[in-house]
Amino acid sequence: MKKIPNHVAIIMDGNGRWAKGRGLPRIAGHKVGADSLKECVKVCAEIGVKYLTVYAFSTENWARPKDEVSFLMGLLADTIDREVESLNKNNVCLRFLGRLDQFSDQLNGKMRASMDKLSKNTGLNLNVMVNYGGRAEIVDAVNEWVKEEEGRGEGKLITEEKISSHLYTKDIPDPDLLIRTASEMRISNFLLWQIAYAEIYVTDVFWPDFRRNELSKAIESYGSRERRFGKTSEQID
Repeated sequence: MKKIPNHVAIIMDGNGRWAKGRGLPRIAGHKVGADSLKECVKVCAEIGVKYLTVYAFSTENWARPKDEVSFLMGLLADTIDREVESLNKNNVCLRFLGRLDQFSDQLNGKMRASMDKLSKNTGLNLNVMVNYGGRAEIVDAVNEWVKEEEGRGEGKLITEEKISSHLYTKDIPDPDLLIRTASEMRISNFLLWQIAYAEIYVTDVFWPDFRRNELSKAIESYGSRERRFGKTSEQID
């Protein structure tokens, strides 16, 4: 690989279609998809990616069938119980980001306890976006800024830097590479602010089949691109 991105973000899509194509219930796709995430975490840690951010459950996903939502909540809880020791052993720092208070007290407690346990680790930073929406994040950031400014006696203009400093990802660098599986050409309300200059890679592969080789293809594609950030090629050279 010519160049390793510092931060990889992934929209993990296609679990339901993967299962349907095999005559299985949607939850089967979610189960196998959890294994894909485990492998991607391992690969990113091996090759030197510093941050991996995955879209696990959106603010809009509550509208899915109740049985599926209930299964996803259980899968999240079980995955925390099953994987936290392995993540700790491999020096992974874990964060759940989103509107966490809308989960049950039990699940909220599991997430916060696992984050606390892994907070001192210095290897891969794994960010799991749950009950997350890009628009919701920006709204929450602006509201936090407004609260801070109340009572200071004079109005102040909001800036890009001030919004960035109040996002869920305020101490995390913006993604270099955004991967979307299952061929959909949209970003689905994911990291709307942060992916302004991310390189985008879309694959036809469904998330349950997205393993080491597919991740390597995405990173190789990233390495072949010229990132200009609004400048010309001549200026970059």
